[in-house]
Amino acid sequence: QVQLVESGGGLVQAGGSLRPSCAASGRIFSTHSMGWFRQAPGKEREFVAAIRWNGGSTYYADSVKGRFTIYRDAAKNTVYLQMNSLRTEDTAVYYCATGRGWIIVRDTAYDAWGQGTQVTVHS
Repeated sequence: QVQLVESGGGLVQAGGSLRPSCAASGRIFSTHSMGWFRQAPGKEREFVAAIRWNGGSTYYADSVKGRFTIYRDAAKNTVYLQMNSLRTEDTAVYYCATGRGWIIVRDTAYDAWGQGTQVTVHS
């Protein structure tokens, strides 16, 4: 199945920006969606953002609306997460995923996951 590789995390000061990317080794079909989730130590994995490949409709968690933007480069099989105005509570491992599920704000919609990239925001 599709293999996903995240990169672009790092250590930033509060108020700064990062743009992690997620590259797919296999073809992403137009019926698929791609999403970003995050998990902090000792906490449940939570939804961050998602995009439908066909048409590009986007969805965001309330906690990141107005600060994060998900977008794709279909020709490169790559999705990006532009993160601005970062806060210390954004610190987590960020994972990208792809799948065919209808309810794309839930992790059950996805069947292929990347290895994760660490994002650390300090004050």
